[in-house]
Order: sequence, then C-alpha cells, then structure tokens
Amino acid sequence: MAYKILMVEDDFALAMGTEYALLSEGYEVVKAANLEAARKLYDQSTDLILLDVMLPDGTGFSFCEEIRKKGSRVPIIFLTAVSEEANIVQGLELGADDYVTKPYRVKELLSRIAANIRRNAYNKGSYGNAYTFGHHCFYPEEFKLLKDEKPVDCTTSELKLLRILLVNKGMVLERRILLERLYDIDGEFIDDNTLSVYMKRLRDRLGEDGSFIETVRGVGYRFRI
Repeated sequence: MAYKILMVEDDFALAMGTEYALLSEGYEVVKAANLEAARKLYDQSTDLILLDVMLPDGTGFSFCEEIRKKGSRVPIIFLTAVSEEANIVQGLELGADDYVTKPYRVKELLSRIAANIRRNAYNKGSYGNAYTFGHHCFYPEEFKLLKDEKPVDCTTSELKLLRILLVNKGMVLERRILLERLYDIDGEFIDDNTLSVYMKRLRDRLGEDGSFIETVRGVGYRFRI
C-alpha cells in the first residue's frame, strides 16, 4: 500500500507538477485547492500533508492548528512563497514538521517528504509490526526473518537493511539515504561498496523474493508493494 499524501495547494500548475513527481515516486496523492476541500479529504489514512500557507478561504496555519488539536501527529510540510522568518516560525510553533519555500526543487521536496514519513513511522513504532511478502515474514522488533515459518539465517546488517526498506516500502531510497540510515543505526562508517555487498547478500537470502527489492538505476532501491 502506497503512502497517501494530501496536497493543499491552490496554484493549479504547481499542484499538477508536484502531483506528477509524487506519483512517479509511488505515492498516492489527493489534492485540495482550499481549506473546505482539505477538511473533507483529510482522514486517518493520510500519511503526510503538503500545506500551502495562503489559500482562497484562509491560511494553512489554521488547518495545521485544527489537525494538531485533534491529536493527530501526521507530518505537515508547509509550502510557502513567504520567506519571512516570522511566518516560518509561526508554522513550526503551531505543530508543523517542516517547510519548503516556493519555488522549490523537486528533489529537495521529495527528500523532505521521505524523511518526515520515515521519522513518523519510527515514532509510531512501525517496527513492531510484522511485514509479509512472498514466502517471507519479517518481525522487525525481534529482528527475525522467516520463510514458510522457518528461520532464515541473516546477519544483523542484512536485517537492518531489510527493515529500512520495508518501513519505506513503495518509496525510492537513494543510496546515500541508505548509507546514512545504516550509519545512524550502527554508528560505524558504511561505504558504497559495503552497501552493494549487503544488498546482494540480502537478495540472495531472500531467493526468488529478492525480486521485491528493485534497483532504480542511478538513484537507489525500492521495496515494491
């Protein structure tokens, strides 16, 4: 299942271009051009909100405040053409997680989206869930991988890599992101060649289910849904 992004943006051309980039990365996108539509489209299945500050029927600040008062911790990234520090600070104080100033670079936006979804997944304890794919079932909390209910012999590094891929399934992860995450977990330097070795070993361990890990040439890897 793809991560669902609610994009609240009244600039039609910008919304269309951003939607295309998000769909290309495997996200599900729902669009709203004003606050009224956003309130109707937002629900518990929303994984992240891209929120314009200035909207026809109000400001993104008020919508952000509404979401937070409901107790939701869904990541919110403000899209703002207003670069004054006071407005940025106001958004963050209301509970926003990040902001991107328009016009933004698509790669930067995608990187921020992935980082915020990943952080939210960790905070929600997604690692406590079991992930089933093909003939395998992975229990990230116990660091246990089973094939047809029998344990698969993997190194800790291979299981850490699998966990990162599964938590971000459907998303393209750049090699540098994987290197950073493995470094954050292990506290040891991981170079590009080592990552290639880990990835090959992991695919070998998974056998035919290794095809779930797709190589995105020139970018990185994606665990297909």
